[in-house]
Amino acid sequence: MEGAQHMLHTARRRWLAGAAAVAVGAIVLTACASQRDDGGGDEQSSDVDSTFVFGASGDPASLDPAFASDGETFRVARQMFEGLVGTVPGTADPAPLLAKSWEQPDDTTYIFTLEEGVKFHDGTDFNAEAVCYNFDRQNAFTGVAASQSMAYYWGVIMRGFGDESIYDSCTADSETQATITLKQPFAGFIPALSLPSFSIQSPTALEEYGADDVGGTEEAPVQSEYGQGHPTGTGPFVFDSISIGEQTVLKANPDYWGEQGDVQEVIFRVIGDTTARRQALEAGSIDGYDLVAPADLKSLEDAGFSLVNRDPFNVLYLGMNQAAPGLSDPKVRQAIALAIDKDALITQVLPEGTVAASQFMPEAVIGWNEDVTQYDYDPEAAKALLAEAGYSDANPLTITFNYPVNISRPYMPNPEQIFTNLQSQLEAVGIVLNPVTNEWVEYLDLIQGGTDNAIHLLGWTGDYNDPDNFVGTFFGLPTNEWGFDNAELFQALTDARGLATEDEQEAAYKAINEQIMEFLPGVPLAHPVPTLAFDARVTSYPASPVQDEVYNMVELSE
Repeated sequence: MEGAQHMLHTARRRWLAGAAAVAVGAIVLTACASQRDDGGGDEQSSDVDSTFVFGASGDPASLDPAFASDGETFRVARQMFEGLVGTVPGTADPAPLLAKSWEQPDDTTYIFTLEEGVKFHDGTDFNAEAVCYNFDRQNAFTGVAASQSMAYYWGVIMRGFGDESIYDSCTADSETQATITLKQPFAGFIPALSLPSFSIQSPTALEEYGADDVGGTEEAPVQSEYGQGHPTGTGPFVFDSISIGEQTVLKANPDYWGEQGDVQEVIFRVIGDTTARRQALEAGSIDGYDLVAPADLKSLEDAGFSLVNRDPFNVLYLGMNQAAPGLSDPKVRQAIALAIDKDALITQVLPEGTVAASQFMPEAVIGWNEDVTQYDYDPEAAKALLAEAGYSDANPLTITFNYPVNISRPYMPNPEQIFTNLQSQLEAVGIVLNPVTNEWVEYLDLIQGGTDNAIHLLGWTGDYNDPDNFVGTFFGLPTNEWGFDNAELFQALTDARGLATEDEQEAAYKAINEQIMEFLPGVPLAHPVPTLAFDARVTSYPASPVQDEVYNMVELSE
């Protein structure tokens, strides 16, 4: 999805109403400030150009992190917002953030001791009441706000809203202590809180700017005034402006409670095309960008730019919506799986170092199962299964193939090339495809918020190291993306979420991964290696496998 992913209409449709008005890796990245078109900013006494310009592949879908579920939105949100829990630098493991510590007296109760003296960007005090306001707010979402295309993560992680949610209550025991109680155990609760979707926002600003007044429909939601131009957190950067399709500008928070660094202004410049991002870096108009195209790696390295790889904590998959004609038949899903040559896909269009995926999680996650059912490339077997399902040259299987354009994701650096590769493989076994493309935000709304899709490209970069963040997020309850109702699988995932020990989780999720691959709701394709590229003036960048990268940690030399 993004995460999340998780993953969901153009940004202009979503924002409508004039929103356009409103472990660290040392790297070397060569552009002088004078080369950067409009990102000079104020220079510090050391003559360092303190503006950091990042080439984004798309706009944030919302400035309200409660409605965030994609990587570009998370990237911006992490600069302005903080949650109770962060991550250990360079890992996916949870670490204190706004909560300096916590304890768990029983399976469903969490007591958080909060940082003192922290203020939101509008001067509102951060305290236990603010924490509870945020948790109670999300649990109370209804209508469009509670749809899968909006509050995706709360719905998936908390298993719904209101009485249906596993969230029970939050109490402010004192200014600096908050107790959150769940209705049932959830082993991944603390790691899940590192998601930007659980950021703590200013209650004052949320109320003043009508944060819950979202409009439109689930398929075409419209952000509130708050979500369009008044994000208010506790993070190291404050919102300055956004021009949809062009850029988002943030300024350093002068009253930040933590450490500030070299960067005093951040510009997320929207450059949807991968080649254009590379050219912008080469021209000196941006300092760096994510999701470098595999074909560009060698030329950038030869030109002296620095390449930084993230560990591939992700999965690229071909999803199948079983509500679409033909896809409810397991023989059809198996035929599609057997028609795909993952090794050819990786060799021809994915980055060096990418490995084929056998299941919907990477090997580093608890419960990965080396013995799951495999669907090795076998086009003749695929044709035989299609024939058994009633399809032939005279009556071929005809299905829509949805994929996004003008976007790159860590798990999907070049969707157009991936589609073209898979298209040739599927058509080789007699499947007739109807390609349908959408811009990224519209695409996610279509796949996650609507039902008018069939097979589709999507993926996930893990947000924290827990199996529920992968298979639980995908298959834990009925969703529009997958279009099936498998009570046995849903129950197995629900039971596994509450297991207390790693050994119990390991056994349960190994069995679940086998169950998933027998059921075959989609085809896990690969674990691509995401690569960032930087100019030499960027001497350190806080690369994270879960993209938990906050730019007060960026170090600049010019």
